Amino acid sequence: MDKNNLVTLQDLHNMKDEIISKLEAMTCNTTTNKEWLRSVEVMEMLSVSTGTLQNFRINDDIPFTKIGGTLYYERKAIIKLLNDNKKAA
Repeated sequence: MDKNNLVTLQDLHNMKDEIISKLEAMTCNTTTNKEWLRSVEVMEMLSVSTGTLQNFRINDDIPFTKIGGTLYYERKAIIKLLNDNKKAA
C-alpha cells in the first residue's frame, strides 16, 4: 500500500455508514416501501457515487435530514429530482 494514501476519520465513518446500510438492505428488503431512505439506498436508486450525492446536497438539489451522523432523504424528493431532470425524447 502506498504510504501517501491517507484515510481520514470521515472516510471511516462514511464506510461504516455504507456497510451498515448495505447490511440492513440485505436483511430487510422493504426499501421500496420506505418513505425515508439512507444515503446508500439513494446512491443505489440513482446509480450515483458518494461524491455525486454530496454535490446534490451542496447544490440544494435534494433535501435531506441529518440525525446524528446519518443522512435521510424522502423518497418523494428523489422522485421529484428525477422528474425535474427528465429530458424530452
